[in-house]
Amino acid sequence: MALQKKNGRNPPVLSHEFVLRNHPDLVACVGMFFVLGLLFEGTAEASIAFLTLQHAVPAPARALYRYGARDLATVFFYTLVAVIVHAALQEYVLDRVTRRLQLAKAKQSRFNEAGQFGAFYLVSCAWGACVLVAEGCLEEPARVWRAAAPGTMTFRVKFFYVVQLAYWFHAVPELYFQRTRKQDLPHRLIYIGLHLFHIAGAYLLYLNHLGLLLLMMHYSVELLTHACDLFYFGDEKYRRELSLWAVVFFLGRLGTLVASVLTAGLHLAGGQARGPDAASGGGNVNVLAAKIAMLSSSCTIQAYVTWTIFSVQLQRWVGGDAALQAPAARKKPTKGKASRRGPENAAAAPNRVDPLHKRKDRPS
Repeated sequence: MALQKKNGRNPPVLSHEFVLRNHPDLVACVGMFFVLGLLFEGTAEASIAFLTLQHAVPAPARALYRYGARDLATVFFYTLVAVIVHAALQEYVLDRVTRRLQLAKAKQSRFNEAGQFGAFYLVSCAWGACVLVAEGCLEEPARVWRAAAPGTMTFRVKFFYVVQLAYWFHAVPELYFQRTRKQDLPHRLIYIGLHLFHIAGAYLLYLNHLGLLLLMMHYSVELLTHACDLFYFGDEKYRRELSLWAVVFFLGRLGTLVASVLTAGLHLAGGQARGPDAASGGGNVNVLAAKIAMLSSSCTIQAYVTWTIFSVQLQRWVGGDAALQAPAARKKPTKGKASRRGPENAAAAPNRVDPLHKRKDRPS
């Protein structure tokens, strides 16, 4: 039997290239496995743990929830959903835009990153604003640091946090699926890890409304940042005009830091309970160690993100100035051929006459 020639368009099954090209379909098959489990009585209970929120608390007025170990199954399932949505957005929107703009390969990865994060921040800001309004945090700002039922959260709040955790967990395998360069991995992992640390911290410490408010402030600034990047890659003439986002960026970081300090330093410190009740499930984190950890972590992420964006923007400004000065240096006017000879060529002219001069002085 003759061996078939391998086609470059169809890599071998379960090979490295096959997984990279078909990972959305493979992940969709895994997700459908949990969905189909609902059809059978023996697997329905296990599938429900992946698809719906767990750890409900019976309440007379509305359904309340706590966190628990079964939340990991729910986060895993919505991580699969995030991978599928990421691939769909990449294939049907971003790839078509990059082909129309005819971007270089060096700019395509940055454009795709800005498009993916921009879409996520836009949806999260709109969704988070709706949750804050539904929770009554705008009508009664005290709910930002004081929940109606300590140690619990509503369905909309818990579902928001589950989706946020799932998205940032899905960003880790996407580094492999998108063929991220090795030199970019440390920066990407730190960026993802900081978001996971703070979102999980607000979720586990029952600082749900405060974490939601800080996330909205952070995401709004990041949305503006990636929107400016999209305009910059679409047309480089916006390089100077879109630099105004830096003012909004620093104001957003300052507002996030002020909200964290005021909420933790004034309101959490004014509580009457002094014991570490967070471990018992009461949701009270009015402990000195918890306050210091929350304040220090908030300051750390703001300082890191501020320094990262500032360094990137500084490199763009320096690169833009160098690009503007380079053509001017190449177009310097010349004063003629004599000036191009230089002192070396000018000194070489008498040397070419010396043989004739010596020939006249030669005795007959």
